[in-house]
Amino acid sequence: MGFKRTRASVAILRMNIAIIPARDGSKRIKNKNIKLFCGKPIIAYAINVAIESKIFDRVIVSTNSNQIKNIARESGAEVPSLRPNNLSDDFTTTLDVMSYEVKNLKLKDDDVVCCIYPTTPLLDSSFLKAGLKKLKKDSYCFSACLFHSNPLRGFYIRDKKLHLLNKNFINFRTQDMENVYFDAGQFYFGYAKTFADKKPIFSEDSTLIVLPEINVVDINTQNDWEIAEMKYKILCRR
Repeated sequence: MGFKRTRASVAILRMNIAIIPARDGSKRIKNKNIKLFCGKPIIAYAINVAIESKIFDRVIVSTNSNQIKNIARESGAEVPSLRPNNLSDDFTTTLDVMSYEVKNLKLKDDDVVCCIYPTTPLLDSSFLKAGLKKLKKDSYCFSACLFHSNPLRGFYIRDKKLHLLNKNFINFRTQDMENVYFDAGQFYFGYAKTFADKKPIFSEDSTLIVLPEINVVDINTQNDWEIAEMKYKILCRR
């Protein structure tokens, strides 16, 4: 008789790992990754939603900071080791960090890895579950959001003059234009080998999970922070 793979044996063969990259030294918002958000360090929300999703075998925080390490562990995450400082500066990319961690953790090529950003207090576990289900082999699945106003009719100002981004759409009605989406900056699912090889996330092979606008804020300024707190309170009332 042939060997029948059970769910338990598959789980042993392949692991699902969440990695939350959180360095110190943020410039625009001091200590952004551990700043208190509605009463607790903002990174705790990312850790908690990963744990609550119940789809990950391990939830790991990648950091170069002992302070972040301690807060991460108190929130329930693992911090196996500190990330080198040369992978923690302003020029280090997400793929640089993820490639390093995948190799450092000695993950198998077909282990599923999810990069979750530390400043994602509006992230819901249902989005993570949907992302895992939609992930295709050797590619990525990431969070996205629909532009409220179509950027194809956007413009910029240079030397006090208005310049259209694309003149081809100047006379198009909004309802006749294709929907355009942007990276919601919350999570990226991929396979360990895909991250290790630094395959570009934004490619034709990638799939996406479209998030409601209420769940998306790119937190870079104090104003962004306050908007995120307002959205969080609205979501808590639902």
